[in-house]
Amino acid sequence: MELLAQFIDIVLHLDRHLNGLVAAYGNWIYLILFVIIFCETGLVVAPFLPGDSLLFVAGALASSGSMDVHGLFALLVLAAFCGDNSNYWIGRFLGPRMFRREQSRLFNPAHLEHTHRFYERHGSKTVIFARFLPIVRTFAPFVAGIGRMVYPRFMFYSFAGGIFWIGFFVYGGYYFGNIPFVKQNFTFFILGIIAISFLPGVIGFIRQKLRKS
Repeated sequence: MELLAQFIDIVLHLDRHLNGLVAAYGNWIYLILFVIIFCETGLVVAPFLPGDSLLFVAGALASSGSMDVHGLFALLVLAAFCGDNSNYWIGRFLGPRMFRREQSRLFNPAHLEHTHRFYERHGSKTVIFARFLPIVRTFAPFVAGIGRMVYPRFMFYSFAGGIFWIGFFVYGGYYFGNIPFVKQNFTFFILGIIAISFLPGVIGFIRQKLRKS
């Protein structure tokens, strides 16, 4: 429970924690942020890491001169792109091994073929839109790899999605994060970003339940 409380405190007060890291580590903060974004997008075991809110706070701190916003943007786009591609190849090499048993109910080879057809038909927009959905953005590249989405196409849309995602939140924080009203209610804005990020997934879950009923 203590670890959970600490994690919640870090997420809700990213501005204070990130500002402390900048003060403590200076330019090493770029590497720290690179690693966090890489892990969130590149490791299927790390979907819990803060993404949207972290990017917004980083942009807000950059507006105060703590970091160079354009260098931060370029570096984190690279981190997201590298993470996505690592996740893709993990899924491509390790994913099919999970589907070797033809009688397996959980890892049915038919599911792999279905995933392949899904990404052939909808993969492009899925890779871009998934960037803005917590948890989904961590698993989408892995599933794309399992489904053997055409790699050049995946690379293009992964890079484009990274630019849109990083740019939206980093520059959003840079231009709006230090507005007095936003600064005075920063925790509520962080909660709002988290809520809006999860909203599409919640709506999709409700729709699925309604269709079944």
